[in-house]
Amino acid sequence: MNDHVFAEFGPFFASETHAAGAPVDGPWSTLDAALANPQRIKGRVERVQTALGAGAASNVSLRVAASVTHLGLVARLLAPALAAAVTNTHLSPDPADIWWQDHLGGPFPLSVATVEPEPADDGELPSAVDALTALFDTSYSVGPRVLGGNVASAINSAARMIGTARPELADSARRHADLFLAHPYVEGGHLRAGPNFRRRSCCLIYQVSGDRTAVCGDCVLTSG
Repeated sequence: MNDHVFAEFGPFFASETHAAGAPVDGPWSTLDAALANPQRIKGRVERVQTALGAGAASNVSLRVAASVTHLGLVARLLAPALAAAVTNTHLSPDPADIWWQDHLGGPFPLSVATVEPEPADDGELPSAVDALTALFDTSYSVGPRVLGGNVASAINSAARMIGTARPELADSARRHADLFLAHPYVEGGHLRAGPNFRRRSCCLIYQVSGDRTAVCGDCVLTSG
C-alpha cells in the first residue's frame, strides 16, 4: 500500500493505493464484500441513525439515516474518482478493488487500486457508486430522486473543493464533474457544476432538527 494520493484536495480525497487484485493487510475489507452482505451496510445505517439521534429534536427515521449514510459513502468514493479524472490518474472503479474501513466520524480510510489505462466512456461514474446507490434504492424507502441528488451534491462539492485547493484546476474539475453529472440517474442528467449548483431534491437532513430551514447550501429547499 502506498502513501495517500489527492490529500492536497482535502480529507475526503486522501486515499491509499494498491495494486489491482492484491490483498490489503490489516483491518480492511472490500466494498464488494459489503455489497454482497447488505447487513453490513444496514449496520452502518443503524449506527448513523443512533449518532444522528443523539442531538435530534425527535426520533430519526431509518429513511433519513439511510440517505445521510448514502451521501457520506458516495461522497467519499466520488472525491478521489473526480480527482483522478482531473489529474489523469487511473484508479479502478470496481468495488472488488476498493478497500475501506467502516469507521464513522469523518472520511473513512480508503484504498483504491491503480490500473493501466483502458478505453472508457468519459465521465463514467464509478461502478462502486452505481452499486451502492442501487443497494440503497432497493433496501430503503429513500427513493431514486433523493439518491441521485446525493450523488449530484457529492460531485459538485468535490469539484468545488478541487478548485479551492488548486484554482488552476477549477475549470477542469467543473468540466469533469459535468460529465459525471450527465449520468441519467443523477437528477436526470440536467445539473451542471459551479457556484449556482442546486440539487433538485433534499438529503432529508433537516428532519433531524425538525427545522425545514436547516438544510444544506445546495438543497432544493434553500430560499433565494
